[in-house]
Amino acid sequence: MSLKIGIIGLPNVGKSTLFNALVKGASAEAENYPFCTIDPNVGMIEVPDERLKKLAKISNSKKIMPAVVEFVDIAGLVKGASQGEGLGNKFLSHIRECDAIAMVVRFFEDKNIQHVSNKLNPNDDIKVIETELQLADLEIVSKRLDGIDSEIRGGSKTALREKKILASIKAALDEGKNARVIEVDEEDLLLIKSLSLLTLKPIIYVANVSEDQLKNADKMIDSAIPTPHVIPAQAGIQNDNIKFIPISAKIESELNALSEQDKKEYLESLDIKNSGRDQLIKEAYKILGLLTFFTSGEPETRAWTVRKGAKAPEAAGVIHTDFEYGFISADVIDWQKLVEVGGWSDARAKGMVRMEGRDYVAKDGDVMLFKFNV
Repeated sequence: MSLKIGIIGLPNVGKSTLFNALVKGASAEAENYPFCTIDPNVGMIEVPDERLKKLAKISNSKKIMPAVVEFVDIAGLVKGASQGEGLGNKFLSHIRECDAIAMVVRFFEDKNIQHVSNKLNPNDDIKVIETELQLADLEIVSKRLDGIDSEIRGGSKTALREKKILASIKAALDEGKNARVIEVDEEDLLLIKSLSLLTLKPIIYVANVSEDQLKNADKMIDSAIPTPHVIPAQAGIQNDNIKFIPISAKIESELNALSEQDKKEYLESLDIKNSGRDQLIKEAYKILGLLTFFTSGEPETRAWTVRKGAKAPEAAGVIHTDFEYGFISADVIDWQKLVEVGGWSDARAKGMVRMEGRDYVAKDGDVMLFKFNV
């Protein structure tokens, strides 16, 4: 499955600069004026996973294929966007196509880079963006509610259930809250999926900080954002406080130009455990409820992404739809056990490979070999 994250924020908060820093070889226009980005910039980032090299070694793989995340740098949002201000609906439509949102909030100070409201206030910036997303959703929900009664009169029980969900969401939006505050199960989400509500999408807050601010970023963010933002429990995603991910675009740019070993040494010299890019991808997997499984053999070792709770046929379908439709069984072993024993042959000889059927739930780190019949 593909994972698409939309990078949003007010104009001149550093979205395009950050995009260029995260995506190696990217050249998104980043200038000191609003809407220098009009059409979205798209770039792919490989998901870092140390397990791949270890699996490839014992399988003598010719290729290593990491999972990838697609980042979309979307034009800056301004107050009134829900009513067509700035790039208005065009901007909002690009967000609807994404699986999750990374909201970039400016914390760095630079007199040479104009702030759209002429003052640096991260808390106010968040409120502007969230309000515009809420107003856009309110319009869509209201239109759907206006037309749903005819379906209910026609005897549709599905429409009746949908109306109840949408009424709860509308009440929250009317109060200036996000749709995420409404607890909905997976069946409810499927009923309203076609509406692509913006405030229902998982969100990651990114603090764009200067190089000097990075070491004390957590304290600075806590003082600037007095009210913690919370992810409500929904569709199996654990309720948790949203933690800002501090990222310095300058440092990320420098890291992108280094080898893996040099990158590790540079991070250690800065007393930083993980790059901002790696933290962002990890958080995206967490809030979207995703896991990684592997296929490994001589042709290639490859990482695949699937939702937590997916059964073996669905995992097979990530590789190819024919694998899901014709699924028979899956040979499964934990990646670490496969590495420790030295490969598939020895693992089979020692009885460590399990044959799992249609009801098996995929686990993070599984190495799987699917049997299917087309």
